Amino acid sequence: MTRSSSLTMVNSVSLPLKSQTNICVSTPFSPNPFLSVIRFGGMASEVADAEKQQHKLERKWTFWFDNQSKPKQGGAAWGSSLRKGYTFDTVEEFWCLYDQIFRPSKFPANADFHLFKAGVEPKWEDPECANGGKWTVTSNKKTDLDSMWLSTLMALIGEQFDDADEICGVVASVRQKQDKLSLWTKTAANEAAQMAIGRKWKEVIDTTDEISYGFHDDSRRESRAPRSRYQV
Repeated sequence: MTRSSSLTMVNSVSLPLKSQTNICVSTPFSPNPFLSVIRFGGMASEVADAEKQQHKLERKWTFWFDNQSKPKQGGAAWGSSLRKGYTFDTVEEFWCLYDQIFRPSKFPANADFHLFKAGVEPKWEDPECANGGKWTVTSNKKTDLDSMWLSTLMALIGEQFDDADEICGVVASVRQKQDKLSLWTKTAANEAAQMAIGRKWKEVIDTTDEISYGFHDDSRRESRAPRSRYQV
C-alpha cells in the first residue's frame, strides 16, 4: 500500500466510525484514575460483521499512559508509572480509541500520552530508542495540542514519513502552563534522516515555528534541558 493510499484510508474511514463504538473490544488496563476499561455493547453477530469491514494498518501501534503527578514509591525508577493501554492495527480501532480516550485536552496536567510502534516501549532504555532522540514542539493552547496530536497520529499510522522505520513514536505531555509534543526517532546520529523527519513533521502539524531535536544521550547526562542538536 502506498503512503498516499494509507492516509486516504485513515481519512475516509474517520467520519462514519463516530457511531460504530461496538467494534471497540475490551482490554485490561492497570487501574489508574484517568483510564478505564473500554467495553461497548453489541450482539456477537454485529461485532463479527464490523470486524469483516475493518481496514488493516501497515503495522501495529500501542497507546501508553503515564501520570507524572502521581506520587512515586520510594526509590521508584523513572517510568514506573508508565502503563500500556491498547494495541491496535485497524483504522476503526484507532478512531474509536481516539474519540473515547486518547485526546490530550481531556486529561489533567502532568499526564503523558504515547503512541509507539507495537513492541517498542516509550523509554530511553528500549533497544529501539536507546541511540535515538526526539523532535519537540511546544503549545500554549489545548486546542493546538489536540490538533497537532491528531495530525501526527494520522501521519504515523498512515505511513506518511519517508523514513518511517526511523520513527519510534510520539509523546503528548500535558502540562499546566505549556504542553509539549515530542516525536521520538531511532538513530540520532543519522542527521539526514532526522532532518527529513523534522521537515515532514513541521508540514504535518502545520507550524512555521522552529523545532529542535535533542539526543537521548544528552538528556541522560545533563540535569538541565539538553542542548539542541538539529533545528528546522
